[in-house]
Amino acid sequence: MALILNIETATSVCSVALSKDGSLLALRESTIDKSHSSLITVFIQDIFSETNYSVQNLDAVAVSAGPGSYTGLRIGASVAKGLCYAADLPLIAIDTLAAMATGVQKKYPDVVLFCPMLDARRMEVFCGGLNKSGEYLLPAKAMILDSSSFDSLLSKYEILFFGSGATKFQPLISNNNAFFDSTFSCSAAHMIPLSIKAFGKKLFEDMPHFEPHYLKAYGG
Repeated sequence: MALILNIETATSVCSVALSKDGSLLALRESTIDKSHSSLITVFIQDIFSETNYSVQNLDAVAVSAGPGSYTGLRIGASVAKGLCYAADLPLIAIDTLAAMATGVQKKYPDVVLFCPMLDARRMEVFCGGLNKSGEYLLPAKAMILDSSSFDSLLSKYEILFFGSGATKFQPLISNNNAFFDSTFSCSAAHMIPLSIKAFGKKLFEDMPHFEPHYLKAYGG
């Protein structure tokens, strides 16, 4: 049995989910921009009150580790590490793009390749190409978009582009293998399948040296 607190602050969404044995128990989230620092601890307290659990009952804390907003990632990492230190809990780092791909898969069972995109200002995005098994065919990177950005992959695969950066790419491309979802939103609930898997394999972070995966010096 594993009770895990999942924290997602890598994007404009501030989201906290409590899971038990891979199932969602409670969720709090907000899309109010720049609200992470004021809401995250409130959400955690609300979830504990709703479920009658406390930090002492947790088996681990999982945090969305990037890429994403520099400020958001630092807030999430700071809160997650604080909880782990206070209650002597292991820390699990979840790849933000992998969690996004996990969250969108049920809606698109026939898509072969998923390309989550996070806005990194101007025409730049954080992105990666993942298959249904969560394996990267295109490594996570910061990319400046143009009309030929994914030509080689689109010649082989149908690709779903989604996330806050995908709307910048859609006007640049006309390819029958490219699909877009403009409604997707990040959520700590998408982390749950990955965090329970990591917990079972004891894939824990070395907390004193843990840093989010920024991909660049500043992502927003």
